[in-house]
Amino acid sequence: MIVTKFLLRRIRIVLQWVVVAFFGSTILAVVALRFVPVYFTPLMFIRLGQQISDGKTPKMHHHWVPLEEMSPSLPVAVMASEDQRFMQHHGFDFKAIEKAAKRNRTQKDKPKLGASTISQQTAKNVFLWPGRTWVRKGLEAYFTSLIEIMWSKQRIMEVYLNSIEMGDGIYGADAVAEYHFDREAKDLTRAQCALVAATLPNPRKFSSANPSPYMLKRQRQIMRQMRFIPAFPKEGHDK
Repeated sequence: MIVTKFLLRRIRIVLQWVVVAFFGSTILAVVALRFVPVYFTPLMFIRLGQQISDGKTPKMHHHWVPLEEMSPSLPVAVMASEDQRFMQHHGFDFKAIEKAAKRNRTQKDKPKLGASTISQQTAKNVFLWPGRTWVRKGLEAYFTSLIEIMWSKQRIMEVYLNSIEMGDGIYGADAVAEYHFDREAKDLTRAQCALVAATLPNPRKFSSANPSPYMLKRQRQIMRQMRFIPAFPKEGHDK
């Protein structure tokens, strides 16, 4: 009986320290990445492993560039395509979630509609791994809340545009600008930004280098939506 109580006490202490270590380390990581460029993400290493297991030559193209060195049309294009309420919500777009749930419930014959915000995608890309388990979804919500509290919208957008997968082995705005358009991210045209944004639901299936008729249709739709989105504000000018 005494031994059992002792073991339970030890287990409780260990679990308490595990919880403290988890919250402490994750909060420190989020604070650090508020200022430090994100040069690698878990997805980049996962893709490298997949390439090797498939017998392919490993490739990873990624160049970190500040938001100021990207085309001003790029944040507008990804908002038009992925998250039009990015500047209004606090990480979760409950209107979009409700709309997606209703559409998925009533139109089961169509592909499921997602409602992930740019903040959620950034949290997933930087801190987590692909998947749909409840544990991963819970961690995604946790990290989304942290970056919304500790980062500005400009920082979230900067990290998103630098870390998101934009092609086979291509990550971020500057790499896709170089390998698909032979230019730097700051020189991307409005139409090219819309084309890149059109690939984001599935950048390994859709290519901004060789767009299909469907992709060109998506590009035109995004460019129309871009007309209704103001220029992305600079740091400190959110209002």
